[in-house]
Amino acid sequence: MTTFTLDDVRTLTYKARDAWWTVFLVDPLAGRLVVGLANRTSITPNQITWSAFLLGFGSAGCFLMADGWAWLVAGAVLYHLSFVLDCVDGKIARLKGTGTVLGGWLDYVFDRIRVLTCALALMWGRFESTGEEFYLVLGILVVFLDMLRYVDALQIAKVRRQMRRKLDEAIEEVTGIPAVSLQRPDLEEAGLESGEIRSADSVDLQQNFRAHFAWYIRIRDWLRDHRVRAHLISGIEFQMAVFIVGPLTGWIVPVTVGTAALLLVFEAAIMFKLYLSSRDLTRALTKIRSTPMRPPAPVAQPQG
Repeated sequence: MTTFTLDDVRTLTYKARDAWWTVFLVDPLAGRLVVGLANRTSITPNQITWSAFLLGFGSAGCFLMADGWAWLVAGAVLYHLSFVLDCVDGKIARLKGTGTVLGGWLDYVFDRIRVLTCALALMWGRFESTGEEFYLVLGILVVFLDMLRYVDALQIAKVRRQMRRKLDEAIEEVTGIPAVSLQRPDLEEAGLESGEIRSADSVDLQQNFRAHFAWYIRIRDWLRDHRVRAHLISGIEFQMAVFIVGPLTGWIVPVTVGTAALLLVFEAAIMFKLYLSSRDLTRALTKIRSTPMRPPAPVAQPQG
């Protein structure tokens, strides 16, 4: 039986870049849980996913209780534990190679149900306790922004893949060689020499962004060195602010509204960055299509 170490978990399951909340407040606990569960039990990732889902419902139940700060604290703690387990299931799947398509689907759907349930429970509970109807509006806002963020993330990934596909098609058009089989000698033979565009992956689609925000690169590099992605307020941080920081501090309204505003700022920044990348794409495509192909090298005839 294979024995896994914490270093194995870090090497095989940690993402190269992740949300800062996950890196600093979840992975240290989740990694150790993975070691214990992977070495001492036969529990499956799907079973952990269901456990996280049930803890999420427990969190919602606590939020519904209108009386007392203690219920808010209990709900926040359960929500954090639910999220920790939500990270554990994926880590065990990657560590043991036991991930399934069904497991990925369950994980995604349960995440959305947990957010919806906890948002409605938290805001309804506060409405029952205070009689302030603004909490009902806040609940709708939380659900809407969570949906917006995850739909937006999927579409951004799709657009980026389309950009790379356009580059592949343009290079294939110039070289006459399928992009999947392009090798550096083929590209140089076609006139795409070193220092020019050699493949879709070698095209820099961030030139415009760096030209406008050179200071950002230093911050991004520092964050990368610490395994933190530069998108500091994403869906994860938004959820944790609403369901953990707000209930623990008792400042549910200001924390939710403030984090929602920051989330929209970061989403707008992503849109602007994507716009600048589209301009870089146009420039790259023009450069590729204006590169003259060299005639194929003559085949040496054997001397007789």
